[in-house]
Amino acid sequence: MATFLYKLGRFSFRRRHFVVLIWVALLALAGVGAANSSGAGSASFSIPGTEAQRAFDLIEERSPGANPDGATARVVFKAPDGEKMTDPAHKTAVEQVVRELKGGDEVASVADPFQAKAVSKDGTTAYAQVSYKVSGMELEESSREELKGAGQDAREAGLTVEIGGDALQAIPETGATEIIGVAVAAVVLVITFGSLVAAGLPLLTALIGVGIGVSGITALSTALDLSSTTSTLAMMIGLAVGIDYALFIVSRYRAELADGREREDAAGRAVGTAGSAVVFAGLTVVIALVGLAVVNIPMLTKMGIAAAATVAIAVLIALTMIPALLGYAGKHAVGRKARKTPEAGAAKDAVSKENLGTRWARFVLRKPLTVLLVGVVGLGVVAVPASQLELGLPDDGAQPTSTTQRKAYDLVSEGFGPGFNGPLLVVVDAAGSADPKAAAAEVARTVGALDGKPVVTPATFNKAGDTAMLTVIPHSKPSGVETEELVHAIRDAGAEITADTGAKTMVTGTTAMNIDVSQKLNDALLPYLALVVGLAFLLLMVVFRSVLVPLKAALGFLLSVVAALGAVVAVFQWGWLGSLFGVEQTGPVMSMMPIFMVGVVFGLAMDYEVFLVTRMREAYVHGERPGQAVVTGFKHGARVVSAAAVIMIAVFAGFIGSSEQMVKMIGFGLAVAVFFDAFVVRMAIVPAVLALLSHRAWWLPKWLDRILPDVDVEGEKLRERLGDGDAARPEGPDKERELAGV
Repeated sequence: MATFLYKLGRFSFRRRHFVVLIWVALLALAGVGAANSSGAGSASFSIPGTEAQRAFDLIEERSPGANPDGATARVVFKAPDGEKMTDPAHKTAVEQVVRELKGGDEVASVADPFQAKAVSKDGTTAYAQVSYKVSGMELEESSREELKGAGQDAREAGLTVEIGGDALQAIPETGATEIIGVAVAAVVLVITFGSLVAAGLPLLTALIGVGIGVSGITALSTALDLSSTTSTLAMMIGLAVGIDYALFIVSRYRAELADGREREDAAGRAVGTAGSAVVFAGLTVVIALVGLAVVNIPMLTKMGIAAAATVAIAVLIALTMIPALLGYAGKHAVGRKARKTPEAGAAKDAVSKENLGTRWARFVLRKPLTVLLVGVVGLGVVAVPASQLELGLPDDGAQPTSTTQRKAYDLVSEGFGPGFNGPLLVVVDAAGSADPKAAAAEVARTVGALDGKPVVTPATFNKAGDTAMLTVIPHSKPSGVETEELVHAIRDAGAEITADTGAKTMVTGTTAMNIDVSQKLNDALLPYLALVVGLAFLLLMVVFRSVLVPLKAALGFLLSVVAALGAVVAVFQWGWLGSLFGVEQTGPVMSMMPIFMVGVVFGLAMDYEVFLVTRMREAYVHGERPGQAVVTGFKHGARVVSAAAVIMIAVFAGFIGSSEQMVKMIGFGLAVAVFFDAFVVRMAIVPAVLALLSHRAWWLPKWLDRILPDVDVEGEKLRERLGDGDAARPEGPDKERELAGV
């Protein structure tokens, strides 16, 4: 592989006009497609295999046009102190709001609170339930604006009006966080390279790659039913790996120039060596993202595949466009001092061999066991809160207290009880029952007698009279453990009801759907982890020609992810340092967080592992002792990996400032995970383990060595081809004794 990539790098350097023209043409083509696209697809949210989804499908089948998964909104009214909602003036104001809402194009129905008996017992609070024909993701912005403005007349009449529900749920706006991340990346790159041109190359190619990927997703959004969330994920991951991969190759190019190579040869060698690491690092990210299909949530699968395609584009751009742009950069790819006085620059390089990375590596080699224990114990302590992890999906109760959604949630809880914020919908399939009405009545009696005595409304039937729907109001909040237990209790009672009446009972609604999604994600975590880590283990075994190095990489990743989850639990579930990160409401950790963190962080962690350890492997194969190979790897790779990690942390940390609890949690979790993995696992635990293992770290059974393909990531065959044979690795019995640790 190294030889092929070497030729590709030299070709791209020589034919730079052609290569750059192709990528610019692809960007323009993707941009034209995005401009002519009708916008994001409907992104219908379905959870195949869950009871909540089966119930939704049954309602759609038996009651066409019922839109059980349509968006809902709740307009909550509260009378001034000492007054009641039943006062004529207040009642008139509410009825006016109801009439205005009914005129919306996407509105399916609006329940008048006085007719629906949605007035609190003390008469101070009422709410109007609004149902839409489309889901919250499909709702037009004009409908949201109409909803927000409908209560203005009531406010002028002296009423407090707040609005909740998923109709106001919009994709958080992006832009500022990306700008912050790019700005920090630019500063770090300038410091790392000491050249504006060299710093600009990774930024330029990453932005072009993200532009092609996101524009392509937008162009295909309608055809493939992709949501705007897909573009957001692709942008975040594509920007992250795009900067990383280009940074690795530019850094290697500068190192080759420092060794006296000609520019074209240096570009070829950079792509042949660092480019090999980029290819395999990219493959691990693609595996992690495509592996999200294991969860069997269509929207998540599409997001993973789209983001993986963006990563593949980032790899191709790094391998071709970077050497082409280096051809244009000329001498400006190195620092100003090195350009003015090459001899002084070379001398300075010789003097600065003992850089911080080198000194740190030598310190670890002197005290490997101490460093290993401190790193493992430290991460283990941080990971302890993860044992108390509670998963759930956020509702309006997790919104900041300043938002209208949260205020509406609190008003409903105070006036009616917390369970009114998350009613359950019980669907009775009475097609096989001799008496559907009696079956529905039996369901109502059984559910009403369960622990907690939930409130059950009378059943409503479809036109055919074979399907009934009952609303169940728990006494606990939607995200509460008691509500989840009630859902399971209703489902458990359904088997007995079916035996007695022949009717099938299913529980659905937003609250039940959230519970089912959380359970599905929880059940998929271990299979997903096994698939991703297993495939990556095999891939890394091919890269490093070792069994223990990939094993160490996988175990280190798991340690950093669990530690990051522990930090998330401590901050967002327990509230530790919550005010520092703007956490206003503690609660369960978002159910998607563990599996999302595993996928994203695993890919990025393997980037650092592959780039850092490949350089060690390269030095070892070319004859260096194990300890010296570790030092060489840190000498050339520590600064680059540190810069890449700082850039990623900055990008993810920018999301902590979001007002959305979910986005804030994702940003914090990913930033902490990258910090732990890059600076504790890769920079401390990895060299400590390699020092303790010595030659055994690179041991591979002979039978396995024969089976595995030789991809020449370390570039040994390339060096032989180019006449660098002096560093060929030792062969024969001495080498075998070294591998055996003798």
